[in-house]
Amino acid sequence: MSRSAMTPEGPDSGAPVRENGRPARRVRRTATAGTATAAATAGTASAPAGAEAGGTAVIGGTRPVAPELAPPRRRPWLLVVAAVVVLGLLAASLAIGVYDITGNDFGSEMFWITRVPRTLALVLAGAAMATSGLVMQMLTQNRFVDATTSGTTEWAALGLLLSALLLPGLGLVGKMVIGSCFAFVGAMLFMLILRRIVIRTTLVVPLIGIMLGAIVSSLTTFLAAQFNLLQMLGTWFMGSFTAVVRGRYEVLWVVAVVTILVFLMADRITVAGLGKDVATSVGVRYEAILIGGTALVAVAAGVTTVVVGFLPLLGLVVPNIVSMIRGDNVRSNLPWVCLGGIALVVVCDIIGRLIIMPFEIPVSMVLGLVGAVVFVTLLLRQRER
Repeated sequence: MSRSAMTPEGPDSGAPVRENGRPARRVRRTATAGTATAAATAGTASAPAGAEAGGTAVIGGTRPVAPELAPPRRRPWLLVVAAVVVLGLLAASLAIGVYDITGNDFGSEMFWITRVPRTLALVLAGAAMATSGLVMQMLTQNRFVDATTSGTTEWAALGLLLSALLLPGLGLVGKMVIGSCFAFVGAMLFMLILRRIVIRTTLVVPLIGIMLGAIVSSLTTFLAAQFNLLQMLGTWFMGSFTAVVRGRYEVLWVVAVVTILVFLMADRITVAGLGKDVATSVGVRYEAILIGGTALVAVAAGVTTVVVGFLPLLGLVVPNIVSMIRGDNVRSNLPWVCLGGIALVVVCDIIGRLIIMPFEIPVSMVLGLVGAVVFVTLLLRQRER
């Protein structure tokens, strides 16, 4: 609610409201906060009648609703264009590779064994991690939080290492379950720590997650060094789709279910992002949404870490870019976040394959560079405000 329309005397003074530097008409003070909040988060298809030209939505001609919660103007053709662009990137991913699939007898077989699974893994991992970042940011009410900056992925890696030490014969599905459970524990611990922090500024929250992740990562590295598993640990920390082939990516379909569940919970997540008091006042079970959303993030992080490793800052970059353009309505932003996550991962993977071909640069290195630049840019924008 930080970008809501404000006046020098306060939001309810009846003075002219300004949004983005443009004047809007005077509004009455008759609407209550609960009415405005409930109408803003109802997931309506279009802005209510009486929406101001300056970007401030007005409910019944009364109190303005924050523009980031008002549903954006529908332009379905833009989403179609974005989907076509993503399909073009996927086609390019299928066409790029060291093995010549057109001039060899086994080209068709190699295409279905390696390139199709890799491209599907890019789609599933990109959409799931970007969506998870959006959920974390709404639940923590902080734009700088995702699975990377909250320490969730580090907890998943710790779970994978312990499964390798204690249950060396465990299969891929078992590792996925253990990694997801540890990721859930780490995410809930992060949430519990936030509740006890008095000063929860924009920068303090991600710093807590980064420090928590560093502690867990240090413990994981120490255990790996003691049992000579540093090379295995390095594989998890260095996210790459090189080893993704038919028979090793199928568990990623679990994160497709996670993405669908986020779509179903979108309106409740939006309300929960307004805070416990507001969510409770409109009949939303805040604690249940918090635990459910955290569980979805944990499953996405655990499964993705098992199959491809870390995808750093993906959940930070994409939701923030979409939010800056379209606002904070989760339901309307989810298709864009999914397409953006897929596009970013595919582009980074293609770059990693082409730079030193026939060798590859792990996608996490390219993605980390892009994510770091965007993260610093967001910090500078926050400082200017």
